[in-house]
Parts: sequence; C-alpha cells; structure tokens
Amino acid sequence: MIRTVETILQILPAAAIERLRALCDGAPIVFFDLEATGTDRQRDRIVEIGALRISGDGAIETYERRLDPGVKIPREAAAIHGITDDHVRGLPTFADVAAEVLAFFEGADLAGYNVRAFDVPLLLREFDRAKLSFPLKGRRIVDAQTIFFKKEPRDLGAAVRFFSGRDHTRAHNALADVVAAAEVLAGQMERYADLPKALVALAEFSTPAEGRFVDPDKRFFWRDGEAVFNFGDMRGTPLAEVAQSNPGYLEWMLRRDFPEEAKQIARDALRGVFPSRDAKA
Repeated sequence: MIRTVETILQILPAAAIERLRALCDGAPIVFFDLEATGTDRQRDRIVEIGALRISGDGAIETYERRLDPGVKIPREAAAIHGITDDHVRGLPTFADVAAEVLAFFEGADLAGYNVRAFDVPLLLREFDRAKLSFPLKGRRIVDAQTIFFKKEPRDLGAAVRFFSGRDHTRAHNALADVVAAAEVLAGQMERYADLPKALVALAEFSTPAEGRFVDPDKRFFWRDGEAVFNFGDMRGTPLAEVAQSNPGYLEWMLRRDFPEEAKQIARDALRGVFPSRDAKA
C-alpha cells in the first residue's frame, strides 16, 4: 500500500526536505523502519514496514505495510509497538509483498535510526526467506542514531555540562564522580518538573524501559512471560524446553564462567523452577 505524501509534507518542514534532497547525489534515499516480533535479527519477523523515499529531483514517495509474520507476536513486543496477533490475522506475509518492497528500495541509499544494527540485517533475513536478493553493494547507509551518539555523548561529563554548565575536570576520580552524579540528579530534579519527588517513584521511573531481560547480564529475555535463551546455540529457545530436552546444556553453564544470576536461573531450571513474569509485563 503506497500512500500519498500529504501527511509527510505536513510534518516535515520544507527546509528539512530540501536538506535531505541535497544529500541525493546520484541516488534516492529511502528512510525506513521495521516493527518486529522481537529484537533477534536472525529469528524474529517483520510485522510492519514503513518507508519514505526522497529523490534528488524532488519526488517523494511513502510505503507502509502491516504484515502477518507467520509466528506468534510475543506480548513483550506487542507492548512496544501495539501490534497483536489479532491485528495481523489474514494480512499478507513478507514473502507476499517482497517484490514490491524490493521495487520501492531499488537503486536507493538507506537511512533511519538504528538501521545499521537492526533494521538492515532483519530486512536482509526476510528477503533471504522470500528467496529474493536485496543487494547492499553500492548502497550507502546513514544511521541517525550513530550521529546522535557521536555528537551528543551520554557520559557523566556531558551530563554535568548540560545540567550544571561546568566541565567535569576530575572525571574517573571516584569521589569527584559521586559528587558529579549527585549534581546531575539535582539538576534533573530542577529541570524536569514532572519527575517524581518520592524516591520509590523516582527509582521506578529510572528503571530502564527495556525490561525485556530476565537477568542483569541479558543472558535470558522474556517472550510471552517465559524465559528464553539470549546466547549461544540455544538462543531463541525457551528455558523450560532446554531443561526438558537438553539439561546437559544447563549443567554446562554451571561449569563455565557465567554470571551468578544466570547460573542461579540454570540451577532452578534443573529443579523444574522457572522465572515467571506478570501477565501485564
């Protein structure tokens, strides 16, 4: 489904469009984003694709499709993008629309946010499943996330400059870093009036939003409230399934240099005890 560009023109200022057009030095640029069943670039599937094609001659096109991934959409993924199994039931699969997606991207360079690490590999894997080639040779990739992180460092020194207007001259001195962190938090409390004032609420607010992992070292992640391996040969396999069919793998974990939290999960699994997540997670 290729939509009109009226909405895009209402959102993007004319000056922004001109700057993007100026980048098209011989090839159009396709900005794109994928929503998926998870973050595993090899195993997960696309549930929605959106793309914006800008050409040097001024042409602007958009493309948007919601897709049936052919697998269950875990509730953890649905909580992020809002797309559930009911929303995709009866819709085309990626293989059904692969040819039209290929045509939309034809001859274009690529751009987006975090596209190099996630969206491009996932798209390539879907084309591979569809038995179509998506050539990367000759395509340049611009990742706005990489530019953002390079231009706006997220270290303590940058936070001190932002919230207190001074340079953190004694970085990596333990006590100086402690004082700087306290100064940053105080500055955040002053700058963001909507931050919780009670410590318990502030602690909850500052918990990373990506609470999709079971353990601090991200060896396991949640899928439909069930712990799933996030590494090695068992990556993408439910912990309960491995405990039943291949307990030796868990015993191997206990002999190796894994973090204690991951080892405890393995020990419990060998006893038939598994992590669980509230249905609202």
